[in-house]
Amino acid sequence: MIKNYVIDTNVMIHDPLFLYNFQDNNLILPLVTVEELDGLKKASGMVGYHARQVLKELNKVRQYGDFVEGIRLPSGGLIRIEMNYIDITNLPEGMDSKKNDNRIISIAKAVAEKDSERPTILVTKDMCMTVKADALGLTVQDYETDKVHTDDLYQGFSELTMLSEEINLIFAGGLEVPKTLKDPVYPNHFFHIKSHDQAGHEILAKLKHNKIQPLEYVNEYTWGIKPINREQKMAMELLHDPTVHFASIMGGAGSGKSILSIAYALQSVLEKNLFRKIIFVRPVVPAGNDIGYLPGEEREKLKPWMQAFYDAVDNLFDQKQKGKSEVKTKQYSKGEKPDFSVEHFINTYMDAGILEMKTFNYMRGRTLANALVIVDEAQETTPHLAKLMLTRAGEGAKFLFLGDPSDNQIDNVLVDSKSNGLVYTVDRMKPFQITGHITLRQVERSPLAQLAEKHM
Repeated sequence: MIKNYVIDTNVMIHDPLFLYNFQDNNLILPLVTVEELDGLKKASGMVGYHARQVLKELNKVRQYGDFVEGIRLPSGGLIRIEMNYIDITNLPEGMDSKKNDNRIISIAKAVAEKDSERPTILVTKDMCMTVKADALGLTVQDYETDKVHTDDLYQGFSELTMLSEEINLIFAGGLEVPKTLKDPVYPNHFFHIKSHDQAGHEILAKLKHNKIQPLEYVNEYTWGIKPINREQKMAMELLHDPTVHFASIMGGAGSGKSILSIAYALQSVLEKNLFRKIIFVRPVVPAGNDIGYLPGEEREKLKPWMQAFYDAVDNLFDQKQKGKSEVKTKQYSKGEKPDFSVEHFINTYMDAGILEMKTFNYMRGRTLANALVIVDEAQETTPHLAKLMLTRAGEGAKFLFLGDPSDNQIDNVLVDSKSNGLVYTVDRMKPFQITGHITLRQVERSPLAQLAEKHM
């Protein structure tokens, strides 16, 4: 049965291509939502970019008809801008008729009453609007098109038990995946395999060329650090493997996803010259004012958002120095400056064009060739922005998406734990030979960080 879907503005901002995802149903855009898009189109950051993309898509379909009468979409559905039903007398006393959210609810209510033969559904990502509309008897849905079922989100590895002689075959040249394995397996999938018949006989392995093979880089030091637990070893394998052009690493605070990635970046660019530059990208999702309100040039504006990169470099240099027995700690007298500072190190390489720190505002239209691109806090992106980022990949580039997709780590009101760009990318990119994923489970930052992650 054809349904009426009344679309809230936040759905359009979340996915600028929303109008192509409702099959043969009727899409109704309250006029106030177009007004809101007009107000958002000049906003900085991802909201302004998405608003402009929505308006471009609406302008594309405008040539095929009239928005008031309705325009037939390629999917067979009809999209129209609702000019009527703007009488807010159908709202109960106490609801502010001047609020745009309430005006949208009023229109959805009027459409449902006028066209009672069809189900009318209000689609919104706003929790408050959902509660109010539901209380008024409206059917309300979240935008489900790009949601991922995170209960069974791909983790990137499996635990297996097998005979010792089978483990020996893995060392000898590889073993086919057991047919009894129930876990979904994709290229570059990892395994922790233990022996049935010999205590202590085990191996960390990966799926390569359709065979389970030993890890290649498990014992390597990277810019002075070595992975601590099995998942970190798997992550380091993805980082060092030259055939993996995209890797996603998920994990909670202190699991090591950032420091491992930045250690690999520094070594691969500054020591091994595997890439021409490092590009560290972080979405700017402020709790208050946007980046455009901060004083200074681009570098000064970005620094507060890139502090994780500064901290990681600081910790890595500390670890690297500890690993050199000949290095002795120098004692500085009062007022004397150290020989090394993280800020000077970073500024030097930024001035040389070897290091870039950017937000998504500066990524559109670029082709990033022969670069190592780290997208930190990727759970703050929308699926549309994640796609925008990956389509910047040029020849010889490697992309890393890092983040924690749990709801308490997401400040972007346009996404949640099931609809953010990180989980969407993990789900869509897992079946390919040049991609890989691992989820880090253990917190290694400190005993205090472990307690906080587990109990708070």
